[in-house]
Parts: sequence; structure tokens; C-alpha cells
Amino acid sequence: MNPFEYERADDPGRAVATVAARPGAMFLGAGTNLVDHLKLGVERPDLLVDVTRLALDRIEPRPGGGVRVGATARNSDVAAHPLIRERYPVLASALLAGASGQLRNVATTGGNLLQRTRCPYFRDVTTPCNKRTPGAGCSALEGHNRDHAILGASEHCVAVHPSDMAVALTAVDAEVRILGPAGERALPVADLYRAPGDAPDRDTVLAHGELITAVDLPDLPMAARSAYRKVRDRASFAFALVSVAAAVEVRDGVITASRVVFGGVAHRPWRAHRTEEALRGASAADEAAFRAAADAELAAARPLAHNAYKVPMARNVLVSVLRGLTREETR
Repeated sequence: MNPFEYERADDPGRAVATVAARPGAMFLGAGTNLVDHLKLGVERPDLLVDVTRLALDRIEPRPGGGVRVGATARNSDVAAHPLIRERYPVLASALLAGASGQLRNVATTGGNLLQRTRCPYFRDVTTPCNKRTPGAGCSALEGHNRDHAILGASEHCVAVHPSDMAVALTAVDAEVRILGPAGERALPVADLYRAPGDAPDRDTVLAHGELITAVDLPDLPMAARSAYRKVRDRASFAFALVSVAAAVEVRDGVITASRVVFGGVAHRPWRAHRTEEALRGASAADEAAFRAAADAELAAARPLAHNAYKVPMARNVLVSVLRGLTREETR
């Protein structure tokens, strides 16, 4: 591990100014991802600014509906909060599907959203990786790519985003609140992440020194009928091979609106707009329509040598989730 300076922030504005002034500085939350990268040599900051003591850990209702979750709120606290469990079950389920209980007790909301890929080539500094060293090449393209992307990848990177929480937040149209050197701004979680393109080293649209301060969940009645399902190699402490976050609105046995997001298949949570369009007006009892809606999105999939299984897996997981969400309407 390379030597670095450490500061504990007591004010969000000063934390932002400190990091923004040092090109080699980084924010430190719980460190469940970053500390691993320090040990592996993936990250080499010269200053870490600890933001865990900032007063950004509240979970509270917003005027006019919705809920605000502070960036330093712990994953376990968010998952257990009555407002989240009642209004956004997809988020509670996604958090409980992530990591282990010990890690959820320390991991933060902001840190979860900004965790980096678990691609083994990214984490192995002895191998070429465009995400770690732009221009070096992508070892996964012709290497072990069983866990990698089938949607939205490029010739420069086929890694997938690891966050369960980000998939659920995208499904409920959440927004992130950001504090930076130029002031505050907000943007949808769906717009926080970048496709790899020719610059896969940039995971998000955040500028250096910008700090996530909160996540705003909208007043979305559809979110009360939502679910998250994750398929992985073992029952706990494993990242998604494929996951689905979905919310549906059903009236008189017909799906009138939906939100569908795939995880484990792309560089970012993958909002399935074609699937949502295909589901609009479909019978809540028509599983053939569910499969056709999944295929409308998955037709664009471009599997690699070892991950073609993800296409039928994504279809089957989505059908299973939709079946569960519409079951009461079909009895």
C-alpha cells in the first residue's frame, strides 16, 4: 500500500474544497471497496478525506411525499427503515441481497453507488485493463468473461456495475443530490453512470471533488408494488450474474405502467425501456407477454464467449418477478 495523508471532514463544503484542490485526493466512506483497491494497488490516492462523520445519515420523509436518504446512511439502516420497507420494497430487498450483514452494517449509501467493478482484470494490476489504465487493452474480451456485460459494452470494456442498490434506485426514478466546487446539483440515478464507450475509466459523470450528499426517492405509488431478484453463484456475499428490479401498476387486470431495470448485464443499471413499452396494455396474467417484453430488450444483447447464458437467465428472472408482482391480480 502506498503512503497517503488522511483527514476527517467535519463539514461537507470543506470536504469538497479539500478534495477538489488535490488531483490525487479521494473521499473515504466505509472503505469496503476502496480499501481493497488500496491494498491491490488499483487506487493510489495521496490524500483520503473521511466523510463518514458528516451529518448526512438521516432517512426522512420529504414534504409532499417521497423519502430522502442521506449519503452516509448505512445500508442495513436503510433496508430496515419502515418507510423504505413500506413504500420501496424493491430497495429494501436489493440492499438485503448485497454483501454480508457485517458489511451492510458499515457500508454507506453514497459509497454503495460509487463502488467499482469486480472484473478480475481490473483488480489485477499485472493484466491490461482500459478501466484501470486507459489504452492498455481489455483482457476480458478474449479472456474469462463469464460474469461480464451483454448489453451496452464496447470494444474497450465489457465490465459490469456491481451495485444492487443502484439497480433498485433506477427502478424507482430516484435522484442523487451532489455537492461540488460549483455548488449543488441533482440528477437521476439513471444518469449518474456512463456507458464505457472509449473512456471506460470514467464510471460516472461526477467531476473531481463532487460529493454525493443524499438520494431522493420520489412519491411513486407504483414503487409499493415492486421487487428485486438476484441470481448469483451462491446464496450470500456474491455479486449478481443477473438481477431484476421491477415495479408495476395494474388496473382491471391490465399492466398500465412499469419500471424494469436489469443488473449484472451492463456497465450501468440497465433500464429496459423496450420491455416497459411492450408491457403497457398487457394482461397481468399473460406470461407469454412477459417473455416477449423481455425479448424486446434482450434482442440487443451481444454475448461474449462465456456468458451467453445471461440472455435466457435475464428473461426467466424477469418473467418470475413479474409473475410475483401480478399474482394478486390473476387470482
